[in-house]
Amino acid sequence: MAATVSADRILRELADLWVAAGQEQAEGGLGVLRACAMTLIVLAEETEDMEALGETIAALMPEYPARTILVRLGGTGAPALAERVYSQCWMPFGQRRQICCERIEITASEASLADLPSILPPLAAPDLPVLLWWRSARLLGTPGYRKLAAMADKAIVDSSGLEDEEAALPMLVEMAQGEPERAGRARPLLGDLSWTLLTRWREMLSGVFESRECQARLPDISNVVVAFAGFRPPVFAWYMGAWVANALSDAGAHAYLTWQPRPDLAGRALHVELTGGDFRVSLERHDDRLSIEAGGLSHCTNLPQPTDYLLMREELGIVRRDPLFERTLATAARLAAASIT
Repeated sequence: MAATVSADRILRELADLWVAAGQEQAEGGLGVLRACAMTLIVLAEETEDMEALGETIAALMPEYPARTILVRLGGTGAPALAERVYSQCWMPFGQRRQICCERIEITASEASLADLPSILPPLAAPDLPVLLWWRSARLLGTPGYRKLAAMADKAIVDSSGLEDEEAALPMLVEMAQGEPERAGRARPLLGDLSWTLLTRWREMLSGVFESRECQARLPDISNVVVAFAGFRPPVFAWYMGAWVANALSDAGAHAYLTWQPRPDLAGRALHVELTGGDFRVSLERHDDRLSIEAGGLSHCTNLPQPTDYLLMREELGIVRRDPLFERTLATAARLAAASIT
């Protein structure tokens, strides 16, 4: 094994960290609370903005305190494996006690990725959930991903970074099925931030049909258009269309779905339109607002730009299997496959 990292050494360094914190507490008179509700493993490419990623992780800690293991995946010139250990603390307003979480940073070459499944399990906080935030789009679905996902209770990915949209959905279906169930442990859950960013869109569209007038028009809907930026539908556009199709089918309506590129849209913007007869519903983002029109009436709601912090803040709160996401993913994969046959 090319590993130069010892799990035992890291655990000793963590213990020494808290001994030093206790000594500082005695000298300074400030309390220190060690907080941990999970282990969060983050795998990121060396080319990422590590300062911004560190700020995102720090912002998540007050609500989801974790022992964070940040794996920085370097190129061929990176050391096989190297580590450093430190604590991340904050002081709630009005208190004289710091709350601290543990942070382990491991730098790994791509060749040493195979060593991580033997090193990371002993570093996980005992008897607490293990979540894997896999930020490397190019290595998604590889044997390295599957081995690390197998040790986690949940793997969180972002399919918006995948360049091959046609291959993305079948791969995500395979990832959602996961490895066979292990003794005493269920299959790891899969979360996709491309699905998470649609939460407010789905809430707004569902809210339209809570009124009796709009409910009565559901059977009239015959066409659904999902417009997107770029030339090919990104995964989240397939998700949106698949979710709408399933919802309409459950209500007894069967509409024709169309995905359309729209030059005036950019990034992860969408325009969704449902029509039938003289009835029309549309959703579209305008800066930090989501506008919805239904039956001649319009409404706007706040919709912040989908940052990693906001998406992960929501995703970390989902600890059970999400049948709605799994059904939408399966439908999206089927619709995408039918569009290219």
